[in-house]
Amino acid sequence: MQTVFSAVLPDVPAAAAIWLILLALAAVAVAALVVRPGRLRLAVAGRFRDAALPDDPERTEQDREHTRYAEEVAVAADRAGTTASRLRAEWLATQDEVESAWTALEAAEAHLRRLAAAAVMPLPHTGQTPAEYADRERWLHRAAEEAHRRGELSDDQLADVLAHRAGWDPRRHPVEQELVLRRATRDHLAARHRAAVAREQAAWRAADLAGAAARSLRDEAFAARERRPERAESVLPMPEAPRPSTDNTRENPVVARGRAAVAAY
Repeated sequence: MQTVFSAVLPDVPAAAAIWLILLALAAVAVAALVVRPGRLRLAVAGRFRDAALPDDPERTEQDREHTRYAEEVAVAADRAGTTASRLRAEWLATQDEVESAWTALEAAEAHLRRLAAAAVMPLPHTGQTPAEYADRERWLHRAAEEAHRRGELSDDQLADVLAHRAGWDPRRHPVEQELVLRRATRDHLAARHRAAVAREQAAWRAADLAGAAARSLRDEAFAARERRPERAESVLPMPEAPRPSTDNTRENPVVARGRAAVAAY
């Protein structure tokens, strides 16, 4: 007996230490189950679910299709944004054209009013000779060409002046010719202003539509990045997570209903 006890007693402390370690681990596991039972059940059930579900080639292909769609929408959104920026820049340029045309029209109308007031006075008498008529014709042609270079007369108007048609008479007094020329200039600048306004409105509509399309594509690209294909139902049901308490506490305040529920911003 003494020989048997002498052989067993040296192993008793090691065995006791092992048993103490096992008891400590068991106590920790029991405490975890008591304190947070829901999380442990979710973790264990999730591992069993992942192990039980086989690989799904169709699901993998669906994931690839979703990723490809999200990338294509993102590229389309970038292109639409670039187009919207370009059209907005063009719209701003047409606004400058409208302002420039309006300024030129106002200056032409002011000059025309001054000439109309001066034309009320008696015209100075000049001799009606072939040389005088030739001087009047040269003055009219030169004044019309200069106005055309400034953009105050159109090509058709200049052609009418040089051909002496559409009411252009080189035999008139230079004061009368300038008054007629300024009226033609006013009419041309008014038409140019109307055309600039029409271009500005068309450019605004195009920029607005492009901006709306770009915003829609950006929203769709964001939703596509956030959206994931729905997973098939698990063969192992997932346990429900513990629901929070509905008691009226500081952590769970009572939410108002009806008109009082509108948040203040």
